[in-house]
Amino acid sequence: MAAVLLPATTATAEAETPSPRTYTVWQWNVAGNTIHHGSTTDGLVTQAAASVVNRSADFAAFNELCQGQYSALVDELRAKGWPQDAQNFARFEPSRAAGNAAVCGGEAFGNALFSKRPLGAAARFALPDDGTAEKRNLLCAPLTDGTATRFCTTHITTSQDFNVAQLEFVRQKLEEYAGAGETALIAGDFNAQPHYGRLNSYYAPSLDTPNNSNNTGRYRELDDNDADHCLGYGEWTADGTPGATPPCGGYAKIDHIFVRESALAGPYSADSLAISTACTGVAACSDHRILVGTVTVE
Repeated sequence: MAAVLLPATTATAEAETPSPRTYTVWQWNVAGNTIHHGSTTDGLVTQAAASVVNRSADFAAFNELCQGQYSALVDELRAKGWPQDAQNFARFEPSRAAGNAAVCGGEAFGNALFSKRPLGAAARFALPDDGTAEKRNLLCAPLTDGTATRFCTTHITTSQDFNVAQLEFVRQKLEEYAGAGETALIAGDFNAQPHYGRLNSYYAPSLDTPNNSNNTGRYRELDDNDADHCLGYGEWTADGTPGATPPCGGYAKIDHIFVRESALAGPYSADSLAISTACTGVAACSDHRILVGTVTVE
């Protein structure tokens, strides 16, 4: 039976005065159905949980996760003592409902987020419908510690006709959070490379490199300042080259961690990690790399 974690009904922590604070954000599209077929015993869950803990993540986002895998991650992270509140640290939002035996063995399939600190009530938004069976969504939840910090995840469609509309929907929600005085961090699979014109409305004009220019937005991506890995673009995250050839060659980066530039209060950085081959019965644990970033915000 799927684990259901509910937001706390009363304050779980004394409110803090917001001040510069540093977070480590962890992101992985795990291909929980296409590669793992919903399995919770082939090593995916243990590899993911170990990485979250070993990387000292404050937030973790998952895309393409089956609900049984979500429940197993809840149990695994509890057993490792990672969350401060073992009853209130995870949220799941289906993009495909349970009932289709060909997907996750009949379980629901979607996005999930985890937080080391207790979470408030999640906000769940349907993205503009691309007409496919997968109903894309944006999942966000705030911390309950009084810092006005919110963590979000999404998985944008590959459909060229709807990718832009979904990106714009997500961007507008992030702007609404900023307008309400919140600091929102978002991690996910955006199915768009950094140098694509449709991400110009995300990246701030302060990012202006041969690999990423003409930007008009208000955000920075935590891997956009790595001079050793395609400055302005970042390290690849997807096994293969979906879409246009990356500006520095090689494989594509389509997984991102964005934060509003106005919220930055110190340095930031990110790295993508080699795909684990420790899962049994498959060549690799995913067709995406884990992306881990650290940022100081206020």
